[in-house]
Amino acid sequence: MLDLKNTKIGIIGLGYVGLPLAVEFGKQYPTVGLDLKKDRVDELSAGSDNTLEVTSEELAEARQLDFSSSPEVLADCNVYIVTVPTPIDSHNQPDLSYLKGASESVGGLVKIGDVVIFESTVFPGATEEVCIPVIEEVSGLEYNRDFFAGYSPERINPGDKEHRVSNILKVTAGSTPEVGDYVDALYASIITAGTHRASSIRVAEASKVIENTQRDLNIALINELALICNQLGIDTEEVLVAAGTKWNFLPFRPGLVGGHCIGVDPYYLTHKAQEVSYHPEVILAGRRLNDDMGKYITEQVVRLMMDNKIQVSGSRVLVMGLTFKENCPDLRNSRVIDIVNALKKYSVQVDVHDPMVEPDKARAEYGMDMLAEPQAGQYDAVIVAVAHDQFRETGAAGIRAYCKPDGVLYDVKYLLPATEVDGRL
Repeated sequence: MLDLKNTKIGIIGLGYVGLPLAVEFGKQYPTVGLDLKKDRVDELSAGSDNTLEVTSEELAEARQLDFSSSPEVLADCNVYIVTVPTPIDSHNQPDLSYLKGASESVGGLVKIGDVVIFESTVFPGATEEVCIPVIEEVSGLEYNRDFFAGYSPERINPGDKEHRVSNILKVTAGSTPEVGDYVDALYASIITAGTHRASSIRVAEASKVIENTQRDLNIALINELALICNQLGIDTEEVLVAAGTKWNFLPFRPGLVGGHCIGVDPYYLTHKAQEVSYHPEVILAGRRLNDDMGKYITEQVVRLMMDNKIQVSGSRVLVMGLTFKENCPDLRNSRVIDIVNALKKYSVQVDVHDPMVEPDKARAEYGMDMLAEPQAGQYDAVIVAVAHDQFRETGAAGIRAYCKPDGVLYDVKYLLPATEVDGRL
């Protein structure tokens, strides 16, 4: 069995999850980060990270970390950590193609005595039912005799400079008690916040999808409250502030629910539930409500435009923000695109401006050309969809200046004072 002294780590996937992890491990252990995109490897090797999760200084501190786009470079590793994406497809079903591909790569590398740890978010059972058989088939080795597995779900919060890998408590699990001890000790050596060892891989897998499903349902409740308050003519934010004076009221706010976790993970749980003949009603109801918020916001903006006697068809609307959350360049599963698409159905000309987004990435992800800089007095409506600090600094007056004299300013994120906007959730 491995011990920490002879550990050499290979991390597969260098995105928002894998890179920060590789940096922390690279401070203490020989570590190789693998990404099949050569330009990503070249960028990191040059000391730069376009996701903005890791600084050049932090990359330099990881003195034992190397990067490669060739899987064979990881052949000398004895611990493999898989951090690839686990998205959903167009039918809201788990897309395990990245995970299976990574498992095939590991299968070509793993040796007797090695440990494979998965961090990608999955449904309970996926590691041992989907990934391990692939590794066994490719490697010819037997699980829990020749090689072993662990699971430690990622808890990365993109754009958050306060909650980082090392200071977020980490759940760990292993395929045997001895491997569980090793996996827990490995993570405990870099996680200052400590670890929580689960009794099995399945428990650890379930804990991750439940974390985000709970947040999804809480936001869905507040979104529904916003719909009701708007019907009643009550300001939702004012209601939430008042309710928040009670010590145990949870401070959620309404809005678009996207990203690689909260808008995706519940579908992994419901997929597994349905596989065992249970139909989850509450979880799917929350998902439907949250997925419809872009359409609802669009309808609110259109109604305000009509109130101002603005002809909607042929009008120009500026959407400020495209990323799935503030102060982060991550475009994955952004629900802002729902607003854009809904506006186009009204024959609206839509411009999208987001200073955090590289134009080529927006074009690749959504087939969209970004507006570099909005011009004053050009728009019949402006929608603040993401609460970037740059937009906050522009302020209500600066953003209002993009509108025509009778234009509508709508705030999705409560970024601006209620008295300075025409509508908000």
